[in-house]
Amino acid sequence: MNLRLIKRSLAAVAVFWLFAATSVAGAADDPLPSWTAGPAKTAVLEFVKAVTDAKSPSFVKPEERIATFDNDGTLWPSHPMYTQLAFALDRIKALAPQHPEWTTNQPFKAVLDNDLEALAASGEKGLVELVMASHAGMTTDEFEAIVSDWYDKARHPRFKRRYTELAYQPMLELLAYLRANDFKTFIVSGGGVEFMRPMTEAVYGVPPEQVVGSTIKTQYEVQNGKPVLMRLPQIDFIDDKTGKPVGINKFIGRRPIAAFGNSAGDREMLEWTGAGGGARLMMLVFHDDAEREYAYGPANGLPDTKFGTFPQALMDEAKQKGWVVISMKSDWAAIFAETPK
Repeated sequence: MNLRLIKRSLAAVAVFWLFAATSVAGAADDPLPSWTAGPAKTAVLEFVKAVTDAKSPSFVKPEERIATFDNDGTLWPSHPMYTQLAFALDRIKALAPQHPEWTTNQPFKAVLDNDLEALAASGEKGLVELVMASHAGMTTDEFEAIVSDWYDKARHPRFKRRYTELAYQPMLELLAYLRANDFKTFIVSGGGVEFMRPMTEAVYGVPPEQVVGSTIKTQYEVQNGKPVLMRLPQIDFIDDKTGKPVGINKFIGRRPIAAFGNSAGDREMLEWTGAGGGARLMMLVFHDDAEREYAYGPANGLPDTKFGTFPQALMDEAKQKGWVVISMKSDWAAIFAETPK
């Protein structure tokens, strides 16, 4: 077993004991200590009680207790940019010496010049070019090693901590609480599945087989007598917006009874979840705490954003359909775990 796998195994064990301790404490005390008393916390507790009580008319068999979570902006920050975009920009800079043409060709020039305005002007087409250049042309094992190394070294520009240390403490408690009540928790994200899988078990307690995300095409090859999967510069599946219900159906095979998101990209996942019968819980994290994290919308008059947009139409739909909107400012007593020593 190599050093990287040993580190991952030790991290997974640490997370197991953290979640186990949380579950034991929660059984005797408060399972969601970082949530303030209010409608959001009450909704979670009442829902779990209803679907796990065999005498309740809302009881759901354990095998059908599926909960899906978006990642960026739901389980960890999506500002000042998506974490995977930060990774892609770092990779472009690292690979630039091998590509002198990037100094004059957009969108690569914008990255090398730190010109965020020009980068934004390149639009979705430009971002796809960056992802293809930074994520493809290697085996899946090589990509995992690169991603794992980046997670170990990269720091968030505002919080100066590893991205993997910035999981939202209230959501970690929620994940643990659901699993303690026989839920199976899945991540369903627009992010790249192979970018997330190296860290999800250690950070969230979600094993790689329970992570659904966007993918690029891979191809089976034999190199030097060894079978490998090569990552190709072609989009395979985008797990965002209308793609999320498709991904859930394709890779999970059961409709969730609970779904958690934070942006317009999660609307269809919550709609799909709510369209099922019986008790349902749909929740959206609303970033309205500029002091402890970030505040953006443009719902409720907050600043607009290109990352994790929460439009007023989504807020209106949530109110109309009874989805629970979690205010980071009001509903969470803490955002992150304490800074590691």
